[in-house]
Amino acid sequence: MELGLATFADVGRDPRTGRDVTPQQRMRQLLEEAELAEQVGLDVFAVGEHHRPDYAVSSPAVALAAIAARTERIRLSSAVTVLSSDDPVRVFQQFAEVDLISNGRAEIMAGRGSFTESFPLFGQDLADYDELYAEKLELLLQIRANERVTWSGKHRPSLQDAGVYPRPVQDPLPVWVAVGGTPQSVARAGLLGLPLTMAVLSGPFERFQPLVDLYHRAGEHAGHDPATLKVAVNTHSYVAETSKRAGDELYPAYAPMMNRIGRERGWPPMTREGFDAQRSGLNALAVGDPDEVIAKILHAHELLGADRYVGQISLGALPHEHVMRAIELFGTVVAPAVRAEVARREA
Repeated sequence: MELGLATFADVGRDPRTGRDVTPQQRMRQLLEEAELAEQVGLDVFAVGEHHRPDYAVSSPAVALAAIAARTERIRLSSAVTVLSSDDPVRVFQQFAEVDLISNGRAEIMAGRGSFTESFPLFGQDLADYDELYAEKLELLLQIRANERVTWSGKHRPSLQDAGVYPRPVQDPLPVWVAVGGTPQSVARAGLLGLPLTMAVLSGPFERFQPLVDLYHRAGEHAGHDPATLKVAVNTHSYVAETSKRAGDELYPAYAPMMNRIGRERGWPPMTREGFDAQRSGLNALAVGDPDEVIAKILHAHELLGADRYVGQISLGALPHEHVMRAIELFGTVVAPAVRAEVARREA
């Protein structure tokens, strides 16, 4: 089982000091977090795309290229690339360059986007939300498979025997389909035979089991080898030496972030009681001491057949030193225990 971390490079006001973390500071911190993730032996580091003032990364490929130059082993993924509002030619070219810089460690995690700011920014109509994604994913996969491409569609100018360069080290360049729980998106990934990343951000893992079953049925119906139908699970995550410390440290940064987004989407405000309920038991919010986080990852592996777990560990304006300590605990305590137990169960 692969284990990794993800971040959207949140910026905001440090809940302890009241001072704002600037995008410039946050980018320096991001590089330090990625370097530490490699040093403690993690498999994947992923950076997400947003076009909002509360996040520092609008182009994951740029950040990943910087990380690639400072690391040697860890795989580098977007988390997520909003393919619906981007151009597949440029996405492929950018990640091919990350692949060349990293000597074959780049991945694209392609999604439709849970935020909508990028659509008007790049002249896309939200009414075409799913159609844009389907068409652009089709083109991205054609570019991945062919050095020269002939293609026509509705939302982008046609290509006629067009060469797309540079080509990556990896052939094919890995493309994961990122979903938030929509059956149509899950089935699409299976039919295309692409690995699936599921964001499980609240509640029990059990409610996502039917979607994983749908993914495998769709893939097998399309004739894909079941062994190639990989599943990754992404949750919000934070680990500290004790469960109380994890909750006490994360909540002051996490609740403002969730409430800010919640006001836009009509969610009820998050309270400390609600936060603690979400992280209790084997619910998906993986916040606690190492044993609690280990149990949740193993539960996801067993229940959903997860081949990869990626924890989004830098949440809200969480102080950088807390993030770094959480990465160290995740890499040196959580990850070895999970790997050992998975190996034992599969022996």
